[in-house]
Amino acid sequence: MAKIVEPTIFELSSPGRTGVTFPDADVPEAVLPAELSRPDLPLPELAEVDVVRHFLRLSNFNYCIDGGFYPLGSCTMKYNPKVNEDTARLPGFAFTHPLQPIETVQGNLVLMYTLQEWLKEISGFAAVSLQPAAGAHGELTGVLIIRAWHKSRGDEKRVKMLIPDSAHGTNPASSGMIGMEIVQVPSDERGNVDLAALKAACDDTVAGLMLTNPNTLGLFDEHVEEVIQTVHDCGGLVYGDGANMNALLGILRPGDLGIDVMHFNLHKTFSTPHGGGGPGSGPVGVAAQLADFLPTPLVGIVEPGEGNKTPLYGFIDPPRTIGRVKAFHGHFGMLVRAFTYIDMHGPDGLRQVAEYAVLNANYLLARLRNVYPVPFDRLCKHEFVAEGRVEGTDVRALDIAKRLMDYNFHPPTNYFPLIVHEALMIEPTETENKATLDAFAEALIKIAEEARTEPSLLHEAPHTTPFGRMDEVKAARELVLCCWLPEDES
Repeated sequence: MAKIVEPTIFELSSPGRTGVTFPDADVPEAVLPAELSRPDLPLPELAEVDVVRHFLRLSNFNYCIDGGFYPLGSCTMKYNPKVNEDTARLPGFAFTHPLQPIETVQGNLVLMYTLQEWLKEISGFAAVSLQPAAGAHGELTGVLIIRAWHKSRGDEKRVKMLIPDSAHGTNPASSGMIGMEIVQVPSDERGNVDLAALKAACDDTVAGLMLTNPNTLGLFDEHVEEVIQTVHDCGGLVYGDGANMNALLGILRPGDLGIDVMHFNLHKTFSTPHGGGGPGSGPVGVAAQLADFLPTPLVGIVEPGEGNKTPLYGFIDPPRTIGRVKAFHGHFGMLVRAFTYIDMHGPDGLRQVAEYAVLNANYLLARLRNVYPVPFDRLCKHEFVAEGRVEGTDVRALDIAKRLMDYNFHPPTNYFPLIVHEALMIEPTETENKATLDAFAEALIKIAEEARTEPSLLHEAPHTTPFGRMDEVKAARELVLCCWLPEDES
C-alpha cells in the first residue's frame, strides 16, 4: 500500500507550460501513415524545473549502493570506486567507436589485451575472451565451448550437464538453452557436492559439471579436487561459475584446481556497476585445450614491435571458434572500470579484497548464528545462508526482509539457494566497515525479538518506506507492460 505518493507527471501538468521549444523543421514535412497516427496525443505540459524536481523526488525513493549497505548474497553489491568512473570517461575511451581502424584505437586495444593477461594470471587460465556481456552470458558461452569441444572429438553422445543443488541459479538455464539434459547433484551434510551421488551420475554421456565454488551456501567445497577429477575421469569437463570469485582473489586460482572453463563477473568481483540489469561484463577463461574455441575475436598482437617500435594490436580469430556471442567486443566501458580496479589494487590489494570479504562474512555469521538457524554452520567464505525464521513464531524470511527496510537496510537475497528453508543469503562484501556490520546485525537481532513479542510489525512491514508492502503475486501475474495515459475527459 502506498505511503507517499508522488503525483504522476500528467497530474502535475498545467496547460500552457513549456519546458522545451522545438526548432522549425529544416526538412520537408511528410504525412505519417494513418495506422501510425492518432487524433490526439495528451502529452503533459510542464516547465523544465517541474520535470527536474519530479524525477529528483522519484529518484529519492530508490535505494542505491552509494546510499547504504547492500547485503545481497551472490550478487556482490559492493561500493564502486569513483576513480573507475573517471577513467571510463576519459575522451580517448569514451568517444571511440568499435568500427574505427585499429591503428586509431591502439590505447583501447592495449587496455583490453592487458586486462586479458591480468585475468589469465588471476585465474590460472591459458586464454580469456572479454566479449560476453554479463555473467549468465558468460555461462552460456562456457557451455557452448564445452559442447563444441566434445563435438570436435566426435563425441556427440555427451548431452548431460551435472549441476549441484548449491550451484548458482542461472546454471541450469544456461545449459538448458543449448539443449543439455540437466542432472542435479545433491549436497552432503556439510554443504559439499555429494561425492557418492556425483560418481553415480558420471558416465560416458556427461558433457560436464557446472561447479560454483565457493558455492551459494558461501562454503568452499572440501573435496573440490576429487570432484573435478571424478568428472575428468568420465571424460567430462568442469565449468567454474565465477560469481563468487570475490572470495578467492590472490589466494586460489581456479585454473590450478583443474577447472576447464570459467566466467568472471567483472561487475561483481572487479567492482563495475551492475547498471540495473546491465551492462555487466562476463569474460570467459579457458584451459589450453579449449583456447581455440573461444568467441571471436580476441585482442592480440598482430605485428610484433622491433627495437623502439611498439607492437601493433588488433583482433585475432581463434581457429575453431564458436563464433561471436556479442556484437563488437564486449562492454568496453566496463572493461575500463575493471582494469582500473585491478591496477589500483595490485596483487596484494586484490588478496586483501578476498581476506576482508571473508572476514566480514564470518563476523556477521558469528553475531547471528545464535539468533537465526544456520543449517551449514562452518567457516564460510564471502557469504553465508541463514534461515529466516524465529522459533515459536509464524514469521517468514519475507517478513524479516521487509522489516529490515524500516531499519534502512536493503534486505539480503531471499529464498535462494532453494536447499535452505526460508533462506536469507547474506554477503557483506569487503567494502563495509565494522560499524555498518554491527548496525546491520543489531537490526536483525531486534527483528528477531519483535517476531516473538509483536509479530504483526513484521507481517505488515515495511512501515517507514515511501511505499508499503506490495502484492507481489498480483504484480507477477497481472503485469502492466504499457505506459499509462490519462483518461479522455471529454
